[in-house]
Amino acid sequence: MLCPVCSSGSVKVVDSRAARGGRAIRRRRECLDCTRRFTTYEHVEQRPLQVVKQDGSAEDFQRDKLAASIAVACTKRPVAPGDIEALVDGIEDAVSGSARVEVTAARIGEEVMEGLKPLDRVAYIRYASVYRNFQDIDEFQEAVDELIIREQREGRRRFQGELPLPLGDNRSGEDR
Repeated sequence: MLCPVCSSGSVKVVDSRAARGGRAIRRRRECLDCTRRFTTYEHVEQRPLQVVKQDGSAEDFQRDKLAASIAVACTKRPVAPGDIEALVDGIEDAVSGSARVEVTAARIGEEVMEGLKPLDRVAYIRYASVYRNFQDIDEFQEAVDELIIREQREGRRRFQGELPLPLGDNRSGEDR
């Protein structure tokens, strides 16, 4: 390991810890010559994952490209960068977890939309409008309506529980 400041080969590890959910090791290093500190990350080298596009062409999976597209959808929204990283981690795990070396761009797009739905509704609609290539306002409205219906369904499910039965107005003690 060379120091990024002075290019010296005399570097020591000061601290090591797990990062990115245990998929990487973060090492804090110090140059013994210039005493500057810097951080490195070690990742397990995985087989290259190919993304197959709609036109049939394939390209290497690019984590940064995925993160950038999600960040664009989340621009000026209350979504923390850590949430975006966690979403990208989850998508990367989902698509690379299969035994296949190819994944379709459509599957990645669907994974992103499923991850954005609970994270931020506006970011979800932004991403969906570009990903699904809405051609008119009706398609946009359908996506919004679908999101509203899903939220209402989940809201009902969340508050669905056993409700006490009303005992009725039985002040006289008589059964009716």
